[in-house]
Amino acid sequence: MHLGLLLVTRGDARLDNQKSRAAFGERPRMLGAKEVAQLTSHQVGGICPFGLPGPLPIYLDTSLKVYDLVIPAGGDTRASVRLSVDRLAKLCGNHWVDACQPPPQAQ
Repeated sequence: MHLGLLLVTRGDARLDNQKSRAAFGERPRMLGAKEVAQLTSHQVGGICPFGLPGPLPIYLDTSLKVYDLVIPAGGDTRASVRLSVDRLAKLCGNHWVDACQPPPQAQ
């Protein structure tokens, strides 16, 4: 049984099966809302990628690197935080993977 991981992506990216298998050794699956709340203490749509209640592997998709600033959720569906991609990476452990396919116009 896998405990899970958190993959932070740009909002318009799609998980790429082949890339995610290469990055994680298997295709990740999306967790249900109840599992997400248990692991992160946040509801789907408000998951903050740092300040989690317990250890959880966090990965950042390389598609985020096109931005200087990002605005991840801040623990609630109505809260967010604005920070540089470099600061986000530092807060999340600086683990980068290429697991997503950005939209065609972004490539």
